Amino acid sequence: MMHHSSRLALAVALAGLSGSLAPAADADVAGVTQAVADFHEALNVMFTGDPAPMKAIWSHEEDIAYMGPMGDHHVGWSEIGPIWDAQAAKKLGGKVGVAELSVIAGPEVGVATYLEKGENIIDGEPQPVSIRTTTSFRKEAGQWKVIGHHTDTLPYLTP
Repeated sequence: MMHHSSRLALAVALAGLSGSLAPAADADVAGVTQAVADFHEALNVMFTGDPAPMKAIWSHEEDIAYMGPMGDHHVGWSEIGPIWDAQAAKKLGGKVGVAELSVIAGPEVGVATYLEKGENIIDGEPQPVSIRTTTSFRKEAGQWKVIGHHTDTLPYLTP
């Protein structure tokens, strides 16, 4: 049985520990939340035909993965990088944003789950986007980089 003074010492130690960890955790969640916003800003630029911002926010390592709305699965920057060039060339137009964002983050890795909502323009016709998405990030040289992106498929993009 723990004595009252021992419980008090433990409570004080835990309070001090959680107090020292909370600001870092809050900063990590804020960093990943901003990285999600940056991803979607780059995505919307990519819809205009420019892949550069999207390619800049991804990790360029070979352990990353992409399973996008076309229903495909790619691993490694050597496979994923060219996909953004091909998608940009389609000039899908429209705009996609984030809804119902949930972020879990630590000092090196973060995961965001959310809904992507908006539309693309295919042959002059608006096509709705409403898909479930998970985007994973890793801190590389002090910046949150995308290491995984997985979405539901979109019928107008699948072969």
